[in-house]
Amino acid sequence: MPITNQQVAGHVFLQQMYSDSYFPDHVVDKGSAILLRLCERIEAEQPPNLDALYALTHAATEEFNSLEAEFAAAGSEIETVAREVIAENFWFVASAYGFTDADAEKLIATRDW
Repeated sequence: MPITNQQVAGHVFLQQMYSDSYFPDHVVDKGSAILLRLCERIEAEQPPNLDALYALTHAATEEFNSLEAEFAAAGSEIETVAREVIAENFWFVASAYGFTDADAEKLIATRDW
């Protein structure tokens, strides 16, 4: 399903991680795909409130949790810089879809990184 939100369609997810050679692109690609799938789900399901949005972002956060092993296998990890970049991208998604009152920590509350 193509993204219809123009702000999202023109956005490069996890750009700062792509710019840092510590983070392997093939794993960052998977993180970017998670965020794109989140956007697709938001567009398809049109969550009516923050609780519904949080349910979607928590599912996406769980997917990021599973990437930790892939980062480790590639000699990297979801460390401070990555955590901040990922959190910022979740906030970008929420705000791009009109959820500007979303709590940044609640968006990724299920994280284990």
